[in-house]
Amino acid sequence: MVVAVNIVTFNSARDIAACLESLRRQTFQDFEIHILDNASSDDTLKIVEPFDVYLWRSPINTGFCKAHNELAGRFASEYVLFLNPDAELSPTFIEELVRALESRPDAASASGKLLRMDGKTIDSTGIIMLREQRHLDRGADQPDTGQFEKPEEIFGPSGAAAIYRRKALDDVAISGQYFDEDFFAYREDADLAWRCRLFGWTSIYVPTAVAKHRRRVTPERRAELPKAINYHSVKNRFLLRINNMTEPLYRRDFWPITKRDAAVIGYVLLREWSSIRGLFYVLRHLPRLLRKRQRIQARRRTDPVEWFG
Repeated sequence: MVVAVNIVTFNSARDIAACLESLRRQTFQDFEIHILDNASSDDTLKIVEPFDVYLWRSPINTGFCKAHNELAGRFASEYVLFLNPDAELSPTFIEELVRALESRPDAASASGKLLRMDGKTIDSTGIIMLREQRHLDRGADQPDTGQFEKPEEIFGPSGAAAIYRRKALDDVAISGQYFDEDFFAYREDADLAWRCRLFGWTSIYVPTAVAKHRRRVTPERRAELPKAINYHSVKNRFLLRINNMTEPLYRRDFWPITKRDAAVIGYVLLREWSSIRGLFYVLRHLPRLLRKRQRIQARRRTDPVEWFG
């Protein structure tokens, strides 16, 4: 098997059939589909049943990160495609990404061009990192007018449809984890991309690999999102930095980082009290988190400062 296509579902009945149908139409066929369902209460399992997939059911919601780590560890494959159930792939998507990675042995990962479900608006052409430590999807919300048609290096791929080289995943794993399970969900794709960069790997954008994605979590919708999502978003902003921030980068961008931190903490304390426990999570686990940081930084081979801002 060349590619393991791994999908984590959680109440995904609205989207999973279209996702799996798009996999049926792939021109590249040397892959298997593995699904771990995180205790869905809707019709997800019933919809998945007729499809040719390997399916595991969890009695509880273990989170995006742990579920994907479990799936990735079950089967040997040259590449792993981490795929959201709300993504639909064009027929040549996997073929284009595999071909691109085979020509770039230095690349840990690759991203295609992700569009919103209207097929006209850009969802992501890779992750970009800002100096204040925000990470965004490049081109998000812009009309697709051909402005991202050049293959190029990117910081890393969006986790909605990200293909990784197994060799790279094994190289950057921390205590056997590809995705850091402290994150549970959200921002884990930026953490993995950053760690790959620290360990000397690159990432590439392949515009001919096109997919559609139903984006649910966006900054402008924060007030409408479930409290749990915002909690993890706040917590993981700081986990991302603890894991990966280098001293030269922090010194260079101290003021924009501090200004943004103050804004986030102030917003949580004044308006989003449900996320205060995200700050306490970081404080409560700080000794363990710092030990993990030491393990990551001890293996660092480079400092990708140039990718920020």
